[in-house]
Amino acid sequence: MTTRGVLYVHSAPRALCPHVEWAVAGVLGTRVNLDWIRQPAAPGTWRSEFSWQGEAGTASKLASALRGWHLLRFEVTAEPCPTAEGERYSCTPDLGIFHAVTGIHGDILIPEDRLRAALTRAQQGETDLEAEIAKLLGKPWDDELEPFRYAGEGAPVRWLHQVV
Repeated sequence: MTTRGVLYVHSAPRALCPHVEWAVAGVLGTRVNLDWIRQPAAPGTWRSEFSWQGEAGTASKLASALRGWHLLRFEVTAEPCPTAEGERYSCTPDLGIFHAVTGIHGDILIPEDRLRAALTRAQQGETDLEAEIAKLLGKPWDDELEPFRYAGEGAPVRWLHQVV
């Protein structure tokens, strides 16, 4: 069963751009040429978006291939398909990688065991419940990536093909 998704490279140093393309090509099994444009939020870096189609689990393979590269900020999304929920991966140099399962409407689905663990940590005074829920929703990653998501002049426009 196939799904489709998008790789958003929010910022990459110029020297890293070909390596990103090679990593994506290695996962997808086909030559990949990304259209790179300057990233105004971080002078000297570049950004790109790439729509992909592949088997369920491709988003995790893409995220794994790109994770841990210094100065690389990216997100990978995958739409739900009949055999798998959707996925979202976000990665920043400071925070590392975040993974969330997403439903048909793009909402983050948090497993009950993760909610119970967050509640237990908060009840034991280890952390604040609001902060734990924010982490489960990926808020620290969203906060760090938001300036990079802004579509500057010349950035591609993504048209919706289906609205639910």
